Amino acid sequence: MLRFSTSKVVATMAIIVIGLLFAVPSMMSHDQRVAFQQSLPSWVPSWLVPSRAIVLGLDLQGGSHVLLEVDTQDLLRTQTTQLRDDVRRVLRETRVSPQGGIQITPRGVQIRVTEAADREKLLPKLRELSQPVGSTVLGQSGTRDLTITDTPDGLITLTYTDAGMNDKVRRAVDQSIEVIRRRIDFGGTTEPSIQRQGSDRILVQVPGLQDPQRLKDLLGKTAKLEFRLLGQAGATDVDMLPSKDEGGQKVPVERRVIVEGGDLVDAQPAFDSRTNEPIVNFRFNIRGAQRFGQATTENVGRALAIVLDNEVISAPTIQTPITGGAGQISGRYTVQSATDLAVLLRAGALPAKLTVVEERTVGPGLGQDSIHAGKMATYVATVLVVIFMFMTYGVFGFFANIALLVHVGLIIGLMSILEATLTLPGIAGIVLTIGTAVDSNVLIYERIREEFHAGRSMVSAIQAGFDRAFATIIDSNSTMAIAALILFFLGSGPVRGFAVVFILGILTTVITAVTLTRMMISLWYHWARPKALPF
Repeated sequence: MLRFSTSKVVATMAIIVIGLLFAVPSMMSHDQRVAFQQSLPSWVPSWLVPSRAIVLGLDLQGGSHVLLEVDTQDLLRTQTTQLRDDVRRVLRETRVSPQGGIQITPRGVQIRVTEAADREKLLPKLRELSQPVGSTVLGQSGTRDLTITDTPDGLITLTYTDAGMNDKVRRAVDQSIEVIRRRIDFGGTTEPSIQRQGSDRILVQVPGLQDPQRLKDLLGKTAKLEFRLLGQAGATDVDMLPSKDEGGQKVPVERRVIVEGGDLVDAQPAFDSRTNEPIVNFRFNIRGAQRFGQATTENVGRALAIVLDNEVISAPTIQTPITGGAGQISGRYTVQSATDLAVLLRAGALPAKLTVVEERTVGPGLGQDSIHAGKMATYVATVLVVIFMFMTYGVFGFFANIALLVHVGLIIGLMSILEATLTLPGIAGIVLTIGTAVDSNVLIYERIREEFHAGRSMVSAIQAGFDRAFATIIDSNSTMAIAALILFFLGSGPVRGFAVVFILGILTTVITAVTLTRMMISLWYHWARPKALPF
């Protein structure tokens, strides 16, 4: 009854061995890891040997510190361009044709409408573009973001107010913080510290970052993606943009945007099946897929410009209508650059350009004494639990202690695989999972004792103890997992670090405290053939 199928034994041992192998680099120094990699034979694939160590948080090891500032001039240009498009839409809806078109001013736009009847029809619609800034008091709206003036000769000017621009900068900072978090922490395990500094600055701290330049590349790009058509000969409504395929030379691109990056729902790095070069596969939402399909259907044979941050990164020719709502971006990418581009597109575009104001490395946020105390707490907790289990349950406690050590090793290995960050709250999570892991063994052993004292044979008591305690273990761990998931999704920073470690501890408990312990007891029983329990 205590025998296991070969497939179950092989699967369990494979999981344990692989997990512990990924934990080994975390037990070695950087120099030791490099020396180990260099000592391997050339025929051993590098991907077969784990080399990634667990990342320590800012509070344990420090990291990169970058202070970013919102480019208010770039934001103003973006808002002015959007205002011009809104005014053009209003003119089209009211069927009013201004003299000389729409002129852009330093802080807005202006148009000239000489007919009084047209102005009376147009001005109410233009005033709807002005939005209140700040809160309202007693039903009265506060300052508005636009001032609209008109002169007797028909000149209508729309200008952003100081309060309006300050509000847009504030909103841009809020939106940028969320975009930055998605770019850096897209896996939910890096635990960056992202905070507002003043009215237009953002402080970003990333623990254990080995490549600060990559951080600046991820944060410095606006990632504004647009799909436009290349301008044809004689076209006037075009922008001259540099082309990556043409070595930086400028090419005409129509100003009309077919689809924007905001219509993307996914972007993933991949490899071209024909050339085996890195590419980025993307997929649109329903609205973007409809627009993209209609544009490619109507413009077969023309070149479609893929514009990223006002640079044409690719301009393939439309061979057939693309109606599936998906496509790919190619352009002599490396694996890393394709991955970074996919991350940027998934995270979304920044509302304005961010400039790096300050960059430096930071030391650990906690003193060495606090770090040492956290490690000592882990060691003391482990030793006390090991002694208690061995003295209380004898050889069964010895098996539980072996499972406990494997349990901690699997947590470290899984954190290395997920590139999760270990902070001091994470160490607290490991200490807590040590207790919950042996708690499962205590439930099993006490159930075995009850079954044996009730008159069952040794093998029957062991079998019943594991089977009947299993449901209780699953129930208790499920409730803890629910609480940990809530902490992960609703918390941030150190709270999420604690939740990640705790969730991994719950997952490994089933493997170590239940399956591995049961295998060791089975081997011990078939070897020793005991007549009574060792406790």
